[in-house]
Amino acid sequence: MLKLTGLTNQNNIRLHDSLKLPLLLHKPHSFKGVFSNGGIITSNCYSTKMSEVNIAKRKEKCENCTKQCNKKQSEDGTSSVHVTDIVNGDVPGSSHNPQQQISLSACLSCEGCVSEEESLKISQQNLEEVVRVLGLNKKCDVSKHKVLVVSVCPQSLPFFAVKFGLDIPEAAHKLCGFLKRIGVQYVFDTTLAAGFSILESQREFVQRFRRRHHDNQALPMFTSSCPGWIRYAERVLGSLVTPHICTARSPQQIMGCLVKDYFTKQQKLTPDKLFHIVVAPCFDKKLEAVRDEFYNSLLDSRDVDCVLTSGEVFHLMEQAKLSVEDLESVPLDLVLGEDGDPALSRHQGRGSEGYLEHIFKYAANELFGLDATEITYKTLRNRDFQEVCLERDGEVLLQFAAVYGFRNIQTLVHRMRNGRVPYHLVEVLSCPGGCLSGRGQAEGETGGRLDKALVQQMEDAYTSLPVKLPDTNPGLHALYQGWLEGQDSTHTNTFLHTTYTVHKSPNQTQIHTLPPHIQW
Repeated sequence: MLKLTGLTNQNNIRLHDSLKLPLLLHKPHSFKGVFSNGGIITSNCYSTKMSEVNIAKRKEKCENCTKQCNKKQSEDGTSSVHVTDIVNGDVPGSSHNPQQQISLSACLSCEGCVSEEESLKISQQNLEEVVRVLGLNKKCDVSKHKVLVVSVCPQSLPFFAVKFGLDIPEAAHKLCGFLKRIGVQYVFDTTLAAGFSILESQREFVQRFRRRHHDNQALPMFTSSCPGWIRYAERVLGSLVTPHICTARSPQQIMGCLVKDYFTKQQKLTPDKLFHIVVAPCFDKKLEAVRDEFYNSLLDSRDVDCVLTSGEVFHLMEQAKLSVEDLESVPLDLVLGEDGDPALSRHQGRGSEGYLEHIFKYAANELFGLDATEITYKTLRNRDFQEVCLERDGEVLLQFAAVYGFRNIQTLVHRMRNGRVPYHLVEVLSCPGGCLSGRGQAEGETGGRLDKALVQQMEDAYTSLPVKLPDTNPGLHALYQGWLEGQDSTHTNTFLHTTYTVHKSPNQTQIHTLPPHIQW
């Protein structure tokens, strides 16, 4: 039988994968509900309580957080959906309770609780929402039927490979077989979308570098694929950082556009008739999906309707009591149809799409005509704070850094405030170790700690995939011309780029002049 490792609920303090602040934890009354997802309530058959945090430096902030959380949380609820019903094809409608609670903790942002509006949006980021859509598809009213599409992040596939004891391609086929067994029509991986994000980030960096002498906000450029980092930058760091963030959308949100615009047109559907689910390694992706700029008000449709973590999907499979042998191996679908490449591959780097390495090599050639085939990382504070340099005749031409985890991000921000950041580009990720270490898949069984052995196994599995460069991907070039009407078109700017907003709390007038709230 499948065995769920590292994702069971614990009635103790658990740290969020990005901001390292206490999450609301949930103790299940029973396992008769949809599922319990290791830190997120998706069904109202659980009780909730907030543990006190006895850390003097955070006392005032945590007390305020607790008060605000208590206002938003209800005591109990009921739900009658059972996971085996889904697998057997007997999907009842989801029992909706107006007081069903938010599915991310109030500690997601270090500026305090998520807003009421965000809470409502995030409440749909769970398996119960998926069950609801599957249930509607079983009913006779065809007008309410939706095509279900699942997009799986490449960083989630190693998790399933380790859990299944298979290589990544075969594990992906087993996962696809399970998803189609419960009623999903199409299953894609998001590598193609990540390729778009990398290519656009490369081009933007070169443009920023060339205008650096007359634009003091051009450099350093910060990568934009990590939603935990983006939220922290908008909510806390403000105008000190936001102008420096690359405007390229993350792979998740570019995939949302590919599915809801390109793919729907190919299938002769409107976006509101398609329900798009993303399987991702971390919880932060849920909040990214509900950002206002990724919502089409005219069609009442989001680019990504629901984000499930790898652990949530695996727990669903575990609850269904299926063995790996029970699952049919079904190849993944291709967004480009027969013109697509069925072989799974990865991009360069340590497991987080490798923005630093791709941009470094592209810029070296584009700006200086140099071929940077080998990249040597210099470890500074720790393995999660490294830098690379491009030199010629003793002159430093490019200096990049990879900064993972909020301890290292704090160091970077302090240096930036003091004008001591020598880097042209910084690849920033909120999870120590990068995306493979996202707490939606890499958490241990007890204490909410990272399962280092699991992470190492996932890294080994991920690096076994062949590397393919987005620059040479014929599918991307075909989409640039056919779907986007050229690299510099309005469509490219609309579908592949976004903007960032500085959010001020009521007690702040100048966000960028304040020290960070998280002290280590």
